[in-house]
Amino acid sequence: MEVVQLKAKTIKGFSIRTNNTDEMNVETAKIGRLWQKLDDTVAVDYMHGDRVYGVYYNYESDASGEFSVTAGFDGDEKLSKEKLELIELQAGNYLVFSATGEMPKIVIDTWMEIWGYFSSEACEHTRLFTTDFEFYKSQNEIEIHIAVE
Repeated sequence: MEVVQLKAKTIKGFSIRTNNTDEMNVETAKIGRLWQKLDDTVAVDYMHGDRVYGVYYNYESDASGEFSVTAGFDGDEKLSKEKLELIELQAGNYLVFSATGEMPKIVIDTWMEIWGYFSSEACEHTRLFTTDFEFYKSQNEIEIHIAVE
C-alpha cells in the first residue's frame, strides 16, 4: 500500500445508489447489473488508452450507509443507446491497494483487505468517505484507491 496524490479526473458511465447490505444479497445486489449494463452498452477502446473505473461516492455516512456507484471509463464519448453520466474523481490523497489474479475474485478479496485494514488497530490512515475508486489496469490487475486525510 502507498499513498498517492491524484488530480481530478472525469469518468463517464452509468450510476446506481446502493449499500453493502443489499450487495451481499443476490436478489438485491445492483453493482453486478450495473457493470453488465456498461459492458452491454459501451465499447471501451482499450487499444487507444481508455481505462475502466468503478467510482464510489456520495457516502451517506461510512461503509454501513448508502452510497452511489458509477461503472465507467475515461476515454472519449462513445456511441451509446443511453446517455452516459459524468462523475468526477476528486483530487486528493488516496491509499492504493493493488491485486493481480482472476476477476471478480481479486476485486472482492481486495475490498475485504480494505475493510480489514480500516477496522484494525494498526490502521495508520483516516478514511474520508468522499470518493473511492477501482481502477482496472488490465483484465487481471486492479488498483483500489481509498480517499484518506
